[in-house]
Amino acid sequence: MSLILLSTIVDYLVAIQINGNDNQRTRKSWLWVSVIFNVGLLGFFKYYNFFVDSWVDMVSVLGYDIKSTWTLKVILPVGISFYTFQTMSYSFDVYYKKLKPTTDFLSFAAFVSFFPQLVAGPIERASNLLSQILKVRKFDYRQAVDGIKLILWGLFKKIVIADSLAPMVDDIFANYSTYPASTLILGVTLFSFQVYGDFSGYSDIAIGTAKLFGVELTSNFKFPQFSRNVAEYWQRWHVSLSTWFRHYVYIPLGGSRTSKLKSVRNIAIVFLISGFWHGANWTFIFWGAFHALAFIPVFLMGRNTIYKDSVVAENTMFPTLTEVGQVLLTFGIVTFSRIFFRSESITVAFEFINKIFTNFSYETYHHPMGYRMIDYYVLIFLFVLYEYLIRRDERSPFKFKSRIVRFIIYTIVILCLLLFYDSGFDRSFIYFQF
Repeated sequence: MSLILLSTIVDYLVAIQINGNDNQRTRKSWLWVSVIFNVGLLGFFKYYNFFVDSWVDMVSVLGYDIKSTWTLKVILPVGISFYTFQTMSYSFDVYYKKLKPTTDFLSFAAFVSFFPQLVAGPIERASNLLSQILKVRKFDYRQAVDGIKLILWGLFKKIVIADSLAPMVDDIFANYSTYPASTLILGVTLFSFQVYGDFSGYSDIAIGTAKLFGVELTSNFKFPQFSRNVAEYWQRWHVSLSTWFRHYVYIPLGGSRTSKLKSVRNIAIVFLISGFWHGANWTFIFWGAFHALAFIPVFLMGRNTIYKDSVVAENTMFPTLTEVGQVLLTFGIVTFSRIFFRSESITVAFEFINKIFTNFSYETYHHPMGYRMIDYYVLIFLFVLYEYLIRRDERSPFKFKSRIVRFIIYTIVILCLLLFYDSGFDRSFIYFQF
């Protein structure tokens, strides 16, 4: 908590200094104070050991043998990647004159440490969250009910989807060398649903909890599994992070207003930084690079914004065959990239991939704990089908006109929570490590 307090004080004072100076050079100097402090804080606690170990590996390849190094023996502060970006965005917005700094330190501290989204987002901007904290709020029954519904749906995605798949995913990735390719494909596919249920479930719980306090947080997931290309996927997955990088990295670099070559460079930089943001491991950098390579062709063809603010089968009940093919292709690309995201090292990731392409055979997967896979196939199918039905509004998971239909769905969701809940299972959220 001392790190959050320190970051809060620094950015609070920096913003006041930026706003109080007319000299552009001085304003920029104060902005750099915020950037260097926050990135330095993040780099020291999250990436110091990574840089040291990478340096040792590099010089060992050159023939030098480093006997000992000094590394940190500390636990990574929970949520550091999220609140450092959130406080930096405040300094950026004040610098670009999109926001006037507040003189109410307690309200600013509440903005930085707002507990529902503190440890795993959404990453909020002061223009949205701080403005709500500064004004008087009153209890709104309808808003609170909507919040409880989102919490319920978030718990379903976390407990019933993510946590039920976790043991199988862990087993397959831990013992990948003993399984055939069909099982490895199954494992990474299940991981896609696991990480979506886990992370979007947390976001729903956070947004729902904030509603109980009269606060509306930014939507963080907009049914990314129905994306028709990689660009649309990044408009729907972890929206607050994608928006942060677009506003504070991509656009300042020149965005797409420059030449095609420079635009491609900017896209590559954003995705590499995004990968590095996720963790101090080369696997995340490869994951970011993979998405850059998948995104750039879509950009060059001018198809990166064609699906903005639209949904699959927007004017019809059923998607076209073209849309089905686009969704399946995008899901396949994103799922393949998660081999890097989930693997412990680059070596393991490439061994995993190599085994998929060189040891293909089909065998029915049997988990040591006796799980019946057919049950989970049905569960995932029904989950995807249900999300397809509600795909037009990510904030209203139970928006059906019929009371009877709503009652049946509430009953099924609650019964599933009771059935799938296991008090002995480690239920920490995946993104807590970031």
